[in-house]
Amino acid sequence: MTAPSTERVVAEVRRARPRVAVIDYGAGNVRSAKRGFDAAGGDAFVTEEAAVAERADVLVVPGVGHFATCVAQLHAWGIEQVVRSFIEDQRPVFGICVGMQLLYERSDEGDSAGLGLLPGHVERFPAGAVVPHMGWDVVHAAEGSEADPLLEGIAGERCYFVHSYYAVPRDRTHVVGRTAYGGVDFPCLVREGSVVGTQFHPEKSGEVGLRLLANWLRAL
Repeated sequence: MTAPSTERVVAEVRRARPRVAVIDYGAGNVRSAKRGFDAAGGDAFVTEEAAVAERADVLVVPGVGHFATCVAQLHAWGIEQVVRSFIEDQRPVFGICVGMQLLYERSDEGDSAGLGLLPGHVERFPAGAVVPHMGWDVVHAAEGSEADPLLEGIAGERCYFVHSYYAVPRDRTHVVGRTAYGGVDFPCLVREGSVVGTQFHPEKSGEVGLRLLANWLRAL
């Protein structure tokens, strides 16, 4: 069966027009994320107010920079409880870059605890690897995830990365996509229940990133 075009998938999402809250907690490129989810068919808006975010259909947690700083700002801005509330109620959450890393138990970057949703930790690329890992790299389907609808139009394509740390899962069942860099085959697309995370930036990955966001929103 031929996969539907990106235009068709976006049109399906646009008919449902889910409300997408992009959380502004001082640690993410929120405007780019908003534009990405709008282009994928959602009705996206940026907010720093927990009460406003709670009323959305979808929560987006961006993240750029230092893991420990992002965690501290989640606490300081009163956003952590909103994220946990969405997760506990099995409502859709999408984490981008450090926003994905926050889903794990701990990071070596600042020796800081994360949200603990996913089993594993985050560590720096090994000595000898040029960091940050910056630019376009191929997303491969993880073993057993070849038919995952999230990867429709994505597997084997290039997405945009900017990071020096990567996730090391203790249980690989939540890993949907992987990318190789610096001698490491690391998770770049993960899912657990209603939560999805990408190490790459879908909002900066052109047509491929748009397709991923549309695939996800269509499946809600």
